[in-house]
This record gives sequence, C-alpha cells and structure tokens, in this order.
Amino acid sequence: MLPAGVLPMSASMHASSLWIPWLVAALTAAPALADAPRRVVSMNLCTDQLAMLVAGEGQLISVSALSADPRGSAMADVAARYPLNHGRAEEIYLMQPDLVIAGTFTRRATVDMLDRLGIPVLLLEPAYTLDDIAALLIQTGKALGQEAKAESLVADFQTRLGLLNSKDAANPRAALYSANGYTSGDRTLAGEILSAAGLDNVAAEAGLADGGFLPLEVLVMAAPDTVITGVPYAGESRAEAVTDHPVIAALRDGRPGARMMDRDWVCGTPFVLQAINAMADLRHTLQDGQR
Repeated sequence: MLPAGVLPMSASMHASSLWIPWLVAALTAAPALADAPRRVVSMNLCTDQLAMLVAGEGQLISVSALSADPRGSAMADVAARYPLNHGRAEEIYLMQPDLVIAGTFTRRATVDMLDRLGIPVLLLEPAYTLDDIAALLIQTGKALGQEAKAESLVADFQTRLGLLNSKDAANPRAALYSANGYTSGDRTLAGEILSAAGLDNVAAEAGLADGGFLPLEVLVMAAPDTVITGVPYAGESRAEAVTDHPVIAALRDGRPGARMMDRDWVCGTPFVLQAINAMADLRHTLQDGQR
C-alpha cells in the first residue's frame, strides 16, 4: 500500500497503452542478418532491456539475473524466457557467445577476462538524457545487425515522447528525494523525465544540476509543491529511512506526491515513457488543486 496522497507510478491503463504496442512489435523479432552475431549475451540490467527490444529471433541467448527482478526491470516477464547469467566470466565463456553486451560500469574484471579470451564485448554508456535513449537503441541495432528495427523503435519512442512533452507558463515545482537524501538534477535522466512531464526540479535551484545530496533543511527551505521518493525495498534500510522522515511527511501533508519505480526511471530505454506519463498525471493533479 502506498501512503495517502501518493499516486501509483505505472498502474494506469493510460500508461500501459503508451508502451504495449511497441513492445509487442519489438518482440516480434526480425531475423538476424547473415554477418550479425548469432549468440549474444547481455550482462547488465539496462543493456539486457536494450538487447531484448532489438535482438532478432534466437539471437540473444542470455540476460543478467537482475533483468528478471520486476522491481528494477521493466521487462522482467520477458527476461524470464531467457537463461539468466550473474556476470561471471566463467559462465559467460561457457555459453560460447560471439558478442557480449555490458555497461561501462559492469564489473571490470569480467570484461577484461572476456577480452583476454577473445570474446568481443560491446560497452554501452548509461543514458544521462532522453536523447541518449535513441543513440543507445541505434548503437545496439548496429551491433546486432538490426538497424531497421532499432530505427523503428526510435521513431516510435520519439513520437510518443512528443505527445507527452508538456510546458506550461508556471510549472509545479518538484523534488526528487531518494536514499541517503540524494536528488537528481536537471542534467540527469531523471531530471529530464521531470522536465518532459512539465515539472520544475528544485535541485537546480539548490545548485545541484548534476544531482547530489540535498540536506533536509535545504529541501524544507525550497518548499516544493510535491516530493517524489523511491519505493523502498523489503527490509530495513538506514539509507532509505530518510524518505520517511517526519519532515518529508510534513512537506507531503495535504499535497499529492508520488513514488519512483526504479524499473521506469533507472535505464535509458523507451520505458521511461511510463515515468513521464505518471509525472504528467501528477502535474495535472497539482495544477487542478491550485486552481
């Protein structure tokens, strides 16, 4: 159960309608080209989802175990169809891949060992902007010999993004507040999600355009119209306890708020449309309350 006044992030039928059509199209896999890699392994949560969207039929043979966790993966149900790996060089080598896709923050020892074993590794940067999503899809498509499919995904993503993009003369002001008091600024993917939904990010006002730690005192002085926090994981966590601090409760009192679902916010994939849609719904709720 979410706290009173907190909107669910991706439960609405409207949000689902944004991504189901292109997900079905993406998973109707085109055959891989003759000279394309035929045994592809992905070992990173975000590259898993890019690979599952872009790969041809039978081309992707394994994704990381993280992609099967619905808390962090927008494609957990699809990932369940694949053998899962845990990012260990030994297990990946035994799969006999002709291409491994990893993130630049993937454990370096594994990547280096695969390189020494002569297995090609494609390293993909994280997405820091919405524009990066299109670039990552195109890069993945080229590596897998699926350029046309990647371009189709990009065109559909950009069309849907254009329908969601919203700017008003006076946007509500929002604060993103996560574990350990971390906030994401305008020059981050999360910040661009807020902006696309028509919300102003108070982190920029606090001089944290790239993100950083926002003291509770500064948050209170900023007096945002809404506070958006993460969904805590099961169990006790001192890092996440700050999101339930009485100060946060006071800032939320009588105001709409929301929770960030990691699966829609963390990775640079078209699934960020779900986060943008949820934030746009929150903006409409805030504006209706201000009239």
